[in-house]
Amino acid sequence: MPRFRAILDTVPAYKAGKSVVSPDGRSYKLSSNETPYDPLPSVVEAVASAAREMNRYPDPAAAGLTAALAERYDVPAEHVALGAGSVTLAQQILQTVGEPGAEVVYAWRSFEAYPLLSDLAGVTSLRVPLTDATHDLEAMAAAITPGTRVVFVCNPNNPTGTVVRREELVRFLDAVPGDVLVILDEAYHEYVRDADVPDGLTLYRDRPNVAVLRTFSKAYGLAGLRVGYLIGHEPVAAAVRKVMVPFAINHLAQVAAVASLAAQDELLERVELVVKERARVREGLLAQGWEVPHTEANFVWLGLGDDTVPFADHCAAYGVAVRPYPPDGVRISIGTPEADDTFLTAAAEFRSSGRRG
Repeated sequence: MPRFRAILDTVPAYKAGKSVVSPDGRSYKLSSNETPYDPLPSVVEAVASAAREMNRYPDPAAAGLTAALAERYDVPAEHVALGAGSVTLAQQILQTVGEPGAEVVYAWRSFEAYPLLSDLAGVTSLRVPLTDATHDLEAMAAAITPGTRVVFVCNPNNPTGTVVRREELVRFLDAVPGDVLVILDEAYHEYVRDADVPDGLTLYRDRPNVAVLRTFSKAYGLAGLRVGYLIGHEPVAAAVRKVMVPFAINHLAQVAAVASLAAQDELLERVELVVKERARVREGLLAQGWEVPHTEANFVWLGLGDDTVPFADHCAAYGVAVRPYPPDGVRISIGTPEADDTFLTAAAEFRSSGRRG
């Protein structure tokens, strides 16, 4: 019998959002925070053309995409590192610090991959409970020890959609020791409309221990191609690049990401549709009597406690897949108006049955 690392006996597998089908054949996937819209036509055209080159290895340095990102954000190309989605970049970050005694601090509940990736990298997790579904940055700063190497701040937070604002975030960054790397995980940055939520790229420039993590999977609609990026000072980006698997960003993903950056105006029009639909869904839930935290992401959160799984099962009967996080609550991605209307109907029926809300 082959022998494997002991940690594999205790680490649970990552569970992706699932799809469901109602008895009458309806199926709405609101469990994975995907955009409800098809890829942009210009991006599809670029990928179709690039498909003729699938017999060749991709550019291992992804020079074209790196240059496009550097130009878009007015940063040196040396400050850009890439990965197969931001989750893989999080893995790369943890690999750069993973050794006995290393610790990582993050809020909980937050992105569900943090514990898994930390355990696999051999990094000890220090989870700081949310306060009112939001990061408690003061408590997170207090949790930092001499062993802390990395702190993740997910802003907006997944799965609650809540945010930390400029003043409190700057105060937190000022309190973090300079040898602790702070990752501002901004996977949902494009959906933020609160003017007091800072763009992490305005904070990293004069802070060598701060880096920003973003993805093309959400607002850009490239979840199926897997490409994300980190922007940080050269020592940080260089370390993250060193642990990247060769050719991890495939050729089609590189082409699609560059084309998406070129179609920014059209893409942001679609993002605005999601933002408006987000407001409609949240207002609908509030009108039904639910408590719904203000969200700046492309999803809403219901803290349901023991009713988390029953609520998800109830929605599934309507053909709506939501994301349960037992025993805390349910995350519901914003979809098409038809999908969202079906979800609101299911939520109203659950609420009227006298169960939690």
